[in-house]
Amino acid sequence: MYTEFPTRESARDRAYRIIKKAIIMLELEPGTMVSESDLAAKIGFSRTPVREALIELSKTKIVEVYPQKGSMISKIDYNLVEEARFMRLVLEVAVVELACDAAREDDILALEENLARQKFCLASNSADKLLELDDMFHKGIFLIAHKAQTYYFLESMAVHFDRVRKMSLHTIKDIKIVSDHQSILTAIKEKDKAAARFHMEKHLSRYKIDEAPIRQKYPTYFK
Repeated sequence: MYTEFPTRESARDRAYRIIKKAIIMLELEPGTMVSESDLAAKIGFSRTPVREALIELSKTKIVEVYPQKGSMISKIDYNLVEEARFMRLVLEVAVVELACDAAREDDILALEENLARQKFCLASNSADKLLELDDMFHKGIFLIAHKAQTYYFLESMAVHFDRVRKMSLHTIKDIKIVSDHQSILTAIKEKDKAAARFHMEKHLSRYKIDEAPIRQKYPTYFK
Protein backbone atom coordinates (compact mmCIF):
# COMPACT_ATOMS: atom_id res chain seq x y z
CA MET A 1 0.00 0.00 0.00
CA TYR A 2 1.24 3.48 -0.71
CA THR A 3 2.46 5.15 2.47
CA GLU A 4 3.88 8.44 3.61
CA PHE A 5 6.72 8.71 6.06
CA PRO A 6 6.47 11.26 8.86
CA THR A 7 8.66 14.31 8.43
CA ARG A 8 9.77 16.95 10.89
CA GLU A 9 8.46 20.32 9.84
CA SER A 10 10.35 23.50 10.58
CA ALA A 11 8.36 26.47 11.85
CA ARG A 12 8.72 28.08 8.43
CA ASP A 13 7.46 24.98 6.62
CA ARG A 14 4.48 24.66 8.94
CA ALA A 15 3.63 28.35 8.55
CA TYR A 16 3.97 27.97 4.78
CA ARG A 17 1.60 25.00 4.74
CA ILE A 18 -1.01 26.72 6.95
CA ILE A 19 -0.96 30.00 5.01
CA LYS A 20 -1.05 28.25 1.64
CA LYS A 21 -4.09 26.23 2.71
CA ALA A 22 -5.83 29.40 3.93
CA ILE A 23 -5.20 30.96 0.50
CA ILE A 24 -6.56 27.91 -1.34
CA MET A 25 -9.63 27.74 0.89
CA LEU A 26 -10.20 31.49 0.33
CA GLU A 27 -9.94 32.20 4.05
CA LEU A 28 -7.35 34.72 2.87
CA GLU A 29 -9.23 36.28 -0.03
CA PRO A 30 -7.59 37.36 -3.30
CA GLY A 31 -6.68 41.03 -3.24
CA THR A 32 -6.58 41.42 0.56
CA MET A 33 -3.61 42.85 2.46
CA VAL A 34 -2.15 40.79 5.31
CA SER A 35 0.45 41.67 7.93
CA GLU A 36 3.10 39.38 9.34
CA SER A 37 2.11 40.22 12.92
CA ASP A 38 -1.60 39.53 12.36
CA LEU A 39 -0.89 36.22 10.62
CA ALA A 40 1.63 35.24 13.28
CA ALA A 41 -0.89 35.90 16.05
CA LYS A 42 -3.64 34.06 14.21
CA ILE A 43 -1.65 30.86 13.64
CA GLY A 44 0.46 30.99 16.80
CA PHE A 45 3.93 31.64 15.37
CA SER A 46 6.56 34.30 15.71
CA ARG A 47 6.88 36.76 12.83
CA THR A 48 10.10 35.28 11.42
CA PRO A 49 8.69 31.96 10.08
CA VAL A 50 5.61 33.80 8.82
CA ARG A 51 7.79 36.31 6.97
CA GLU A 52 9.85 33.47 5.48
CA ALA A 53 6.67 31.62 4.44
CA LEU A 54 5.28 34.70 2.70
CA ILE A 55 8.55 35.23 0.84
CA GLU A 56 8.47 31.59 -0.26
CA LEU A 57 4.85 31.93 -1.42
CA SER A 58 5.76 35.07 -3.36
CA LYS A 59 8.12 33.00 -5.51
CA THR A 60 5.09 31.34 -7.10
CA LYS A 61 3.26 34.69 -7.40
CA ILE A 62 0.47 33.72 -5.06
CA VAL A 63 1.53 36.43 -2.62
CA GLU A 64 2.91 39.89 -3.40
CA VAL A 65 5.32 41.19 -0.76
CA TYR A 66 5.69 44.96 -0.29
CA PRO A 67 8.57 45.82 2.08
CA GLN A 68 7.49 48.08 4.97
CA LYS A 69 3.87 47.88 3.82
CA GLY A 70 2.79 44.25 4.17
CA SER A 71 1.78 41.54 1.76
CA MET A 72 -1.16 41.09 -0.56
CA ILE A 73 -2.84 37.82 -1.49
CA SER A 74 -2.59 37.92 -5.26
CA LYS A 75 -5.73 38.18 -7.31
CA ILE A 76 -6.33 35.26 -9.61
CA ASP A 77 -4.41 35.42 -12.86
CA TYR A 78 -6.00 32.95 -15.26
CA ASN A 79 -2.74 32.72 -17.21
CA LEU A 80 -1.11 31.26 -14.09
CA VAL A 81 -4.14 29.04 -13.48
CA GLU A 82 -3.81 27.68 -17.01
CA GLU A 83 -0.07 27.18 -16.60
CA ALA A 84 -0.63 25.23 -13.38
CA ARG A 85 -3.37 23.18 -15.03
CA PHE A 86 -1.05 22.46 -17.97
CA MET A 87 1.69 21.30 -15.60
CA ARG A 88 -0.73 19.00 -13.79
CA LEU A 89 -2.07 17.67 -17.08
CA VAL A 90 1.37 16.79 -18.46
CA LEU A 91 2.56 15.14 -15.25
CA GLU A 92 -0.63 13.40 -14.16
CA VAL A 93 -1.34 11.84 -17.53
CA ALA A 94 2.13 10.26 -17.41
CA VAL A 95 1.77 9.26 -13.75
CA VAL A 96 -1.64 7.62 -14.14
CA GLU A 97 -0.20 5.40 -16.89
CA LEU A 98 2.57 4.31 -14.51
CA ALA A 99 -0.05 3.63 -11.83
CA CYS A 100 -1.82 1.25 -14.20
CA ASP A 101 1.29 -0.95 -14.09
CA ALA A 102 2.22 -0.41 -10.44
CA ALA A 103 -1.13 -0.56 -8.60
CA ARG A 104 -1.57 -3.50 -6.24
CA GLU A 105 -4.75 -4.76 -4.66
CA ASP A 106 -4.30 -2.75 -1.46
CA ASP A 107 -3.62 0.40 -3.52
CA ILE A 108 -6.90 -0.10 -5.35
CA LEU A 109 -8.73 -0.63 -2.06
CA ALA A 110 -7.30 2.62 -0.66
CA LEU A 111 -8.48 4.56 -3.73
CA GLU A 112 -11.89 2.89 -3.55
CA GLU A 113 -12.23 3.89 0.10
CA ASN A 114 -11.32 7.46 -0.79
CA LEU A 115 -13.87 7.44 -3.61
CA ALA A 116 -16.61 6.14 -1.30
CA ARG A 117 -15.93 9.07 1.03
CA GLN A 118 -16.07 11.45 -1.95
CA LYS A 119 -19.50 10.13 -2.87
CA PHE A 120 -20.70 10.73 0.69
CA CYS A 121 -19.36 14.31 0.64
CA LEU A 122 -20.99 14.97 -2.72
CA ALA A 123 -24.34 13.69 -1.43
CA SER A 124 -24.07 15.79 1.74
CA ASN A 125 -22.81 18.95 -0.04
CA SER A 126 -19.53 18.93 1.89
CA ALA A 127 -17.57 20.81 -0.75
CA ASP A 128 -14.48 21.61 1.32
CA LYS A 129 -14.06 18.02 2.48
CA LEU A 130 -14.58 16.86 -1.10
CA LEU A 131 -11.70 19.12 -2.19
CA GLU A 132 -9.46 17.55 0.45
CA LEU A 133 -10.39 14.04 -0.68
CA ASP A 134 -9.83 15.08 -4.31
CA ASP A 135 -6.26 16.08 -3.39
CA MET A 136 -5.73 12.80 -1.54
CA PHE A 137 -7.00 10.80 -4.51
CA HIS A 138 -4.55 12.43 -6.93
CA LYS A 139 -1.70 12.26 -4.42
CA GLY A 140 -2.45 8.56 -3.99
CA ILE A 141 -1.93 7.97 -7.69
CA PHE A 142 1.48 9.67 -7.54
CA LEU A 143 2.46 7.53 -4.55
CA ILE A 144 1.31 4.34 -6.29
CA ALA A 145 3.53 5.30 -9.23
CA HIS A 146 6.46 5.96 -6.84
CA LYS A 147 6.56 9.63 -7.82
CA ALA A 148 6.16 11.30 -4.42
CA GLN A 149 8.84 13.92 -5.07
CA THR A 150 7.18 14.82 -8.37
CA TYR A 151 3.95 15.44 -6.48
CA TYR A 152 5.64 17.74 -3.97
CA PHE A 153 7.29 19.65 -6.80
CA LEU A 154 3.90 20.09 -8.46
CA GLU A 155 2.21 21.31 -5.28
CA SER A 156 3.97 24.68 -5.17
CA MET A 157 2.69 25.83 -8.57
CA ALA A 158 -0.68 24.08 -8.29
CA VAL A 159 -1.94 26.59 -5.70
CA HIS A 160 -3.14 28.86 -8.53
CA PHE A 161 -5.19 26.01 -9.98
CA ASP A 162 -6.36 24.89 -6.54
CA ARG A 163 -8.08 28.19 -5.74
CA VAL A 164 -10.15 27.84 -8.89
CA ARG A 165 -10.97 24.23 -7.98
CA LYS A 166 -12.25 25.47 -4.64
CA MET A 167 -14.46 28.08 -6.31
CA SER A 168 -15.68 25.56 -8.85
CA LEU A 169 -17.04 23.28 -6.12
CA HIS A 170 -19.10 26.18 -4.76
CA THR A 171 -20.27 27.36 -8.19
CA ILE A 172 -20.92 24.46 -10.57
CA LYS A 173 -24.14 22.59 -9.89
CA ASP A 174 -23.43 19.48 -11.92
CA ILE A 175 -20.11 18.46 -10.33
CA LYS A 176 -18.27 15.79 -12.30
CA ILE A 177 -15.29 15.26 -9.97
CA VAL A 178 -16.49 12.01 -8.41
CA SER A 179 -17.65 10.43 -11.67
CA ASP A 180 -14.33 11.42 -13.26
CA HIS A 181 -12.43 9.78 -10.42
CA GLN A 182 -14.54 6.65 -10.78
CA SER A 183 -13.59 6.42 -14.46
CA ILE A 184 -9.90 6.96 -13.66
CA LEU A 185 -9.97 4.32 -10.93
CA THR A 186 -11.73 1.80 -13.19
CA ALA A 187 -9.04 2.32 -15.83
CA ILE A 188 -6.28 1.79 -13.25
CA LYS A 189 -7.98 -1.39 -12.00
CA GLU A 190 -8.24 -2.71 -15.54
CA LYS A 191 -4.67 -1.57 -16.35
CA ASP A 192 -6.09 0.27 -19.34
CA LYS A 193 -3.54 3.02 -19.97
CA ALA A 194 -5.40 4.55 -22.91
CA ALA A 195 -8.59 4.92 -20.86
CA ALA A 196 -6.67 6.22 -17.84
CA ARG A 197 -5.00 8.86 -20.00
CA PHE A 198 -8.30 9.85 -21.65
CA HIS A 199 -10.20 10.25 -18.38
CA MET A 200 -7.37 12.15 -16.66
CA GLU A 201 -7.14 14.59 -19.57
CA LYS A 202 -10.90 15.07 -19.51
CA HIS A 203 -10.91 15.56 -15.74
CA LEU A 204 -8.15 18.19 -15.69
CA SER A 205 -9.68 20.09 -18.62
CA ARG A 206 -12.98 20.84 -16.89
CA TYR A 207 -11.76 24.01 -15.23
CA LYS A 208 -11.26 25.71 -18.59
CA ILE A 209 -14.92 25.00 -19.33
CA ASP A 210 -16.01 26.29 -15.90
CA GLU A 211 -14.24 29.66 -16.12
CA ALA A 212 -17.24 31.83 -17.06
CA PRO A 213 -19.57 30.92 -14.14
CA ILE A 214 -16.67 31.14 -11.68
CA ARG A 215 -15.77 34.65 -12.87
CA GLN A 216 -19.43 35.63 -12.66
CA LYS A 217 -19.75 34.50 -9.04
CA TYR A 218 -16.38 35.87 -7.89
CA PRO A 219 -15.74 38.93 -10.08
CA THR A 220 -13.53 40.79 -7.58
CA TYR A 221 -11.14 37.84 -7.15
CA PHE A 222 -9.68 38.07 -10.65
CA LYS A 223 -7.11 40.35 -12.22
